Amino acid sequence: MEYIEHTIPPVYDEHSKILILGTMPSPKSREYGFYYSHPQNRFWRVLSELYQEPLPTTVEEKAAFVLRHNIALWDVLKSCQIQGADDSSIRDPVPNDIAGLVHRTHIERIFTTGTKAAALYKRFCQKTAGPAVPLPSTSPANCRHYTFERLVEAYRVILS
Repeated sequence: MEYIEHTIPPVYDEHSKILILGTMPSPKSREYGFYYSHPQNRFWRVLSELYQEPLPTTVEEKAAFVLRHNIALWDVLKSCQIQGADDSSIRDPVPNDIAGLVHRTHIERIFTTGTKAAALYKRFCQKTAGPAVPLPSTSPANCRHYTFERLVEAYRVILS
């Protein structure tokens, strides 16, 4: 079990209308300094498929991709105790100021990625930031439950 402090800043601008929240950056994401950076995480592949654009590979390309589509990225938690990337091991969670971000931007819809992010958002953020739509995790650990095609269909809701 390791105490982790979130160090990746939220990605957003004045045009952001959609906020997608994970739980906490994985060790690989922390290493790369950007969201959903594990090579087997399907987040970027799903967004590329939805928006019919080439897969972004660098941090700069990924940031430009989400901003171009009015998407903001962040995580529910500011810090916690966690074992590796195992969300089920999270202890002592401290939330980020999601409401503050929502209230100083034009964000209209909020989505959470994965069961734990949805539960933590509901527990800590929903009263002050508004409701969120839960989406399945794009983590490689979720491959058995969600094929790539099922993920794309589930994430299609962000387009409407």
